[in-house]
Amino acid sequence: MGSGPVVVFVHGYPQFWWSWRAQLPAVAAAGYRAVAVDLRGFGASDKPPSGYDAATACDDLAAIVRSTGGHRAAFVGQGLGAWFAWSMPSHQPEVTAAIAPVGVPHPTVFHRAVWRHPLQWRANRYLRAMQAPFAPERQPLTVARRLREWSGPDDAWLTPEVAERYTEAMSVPFAGQAAAEYLRWFYRCRATPSGIRYLHRVRETIDVPVLHVHGRRDPTSLPVLAAESRRLTCGPLQTSEVPGVGHFVPEEAPEAMNELLITWLASAHPAR
Repeated sequence: MGSGPVVVFVHGYPQFWWSWRAQLPAVAAAGYRAVAVDLRGFGASDKPPSGYDAATACDDLAAIVRSTGGHRAAFVGQGLGAWFAWSMPSHQPEVTAAIAPVGVPHPTVFHRAVWRHPLQWRANRYLRAMQAPFAPERQPLTVARRLREWSGPDDAWLTPEVAERYTEAMSVPFAGQAAAEYLRWFYRCRATPSGIRYLHRVRETIDVPVLHVHGRRDPTSLPVLAAESRRLTCGPLQTSEVPGVGHFVPEEAPEAMNELLITWLASAHPAR
């Protein structure tokens, strides 16, 4: 895990902590305590019947920081994990020193685009498909397809071994259900009391340093939306598009991701 300030890595869908295998040793070598988590319901984590929403995920992440003995952490999230990284400054400000969301713009921007931007509406067919009955049961069958469809043109990173490992993780009992519940909650949150409270609170201006990384060929979230997140930040904001890369920047372009992240951490969350 390393020593020094804490950096918490939060995976996306349909993955688990292992998605950060290229970043963990590099960040630890730079002087940080690098911690990768399995979100509630994924991988080896507990799978309770409820709690698959952003506010609870933020509570879980804050508890993880405290369990390390740290006080404040930088949160690096990809995909689903990026939603929660964006949410940490408003929901758990006391433990949030900096955030680095990858592949997803600010939730306010993304949620508006899901409903109002024709191209984003089309890109998020998977969110609508997840609302259907029996979607969780079908997820292990679609993991490899999702990984391939959401990658950039060069999917050499997606070896049979990688696809098999992610498929096995999503085949763990109730993991598919948990993943579906997160995505259902986010899609429907405009119509639920907890979701309305979340969307109102997450609009609070972010004053911690932000690194926003996006794959230029990401088919799930339009890269143009990244610029709109700027109006919701008042602290230092660095945005970076990685050319030729899709949704899974940490795995598709691990060297570029490591260089961006370690350089940014040196100023945003310096190791002592």
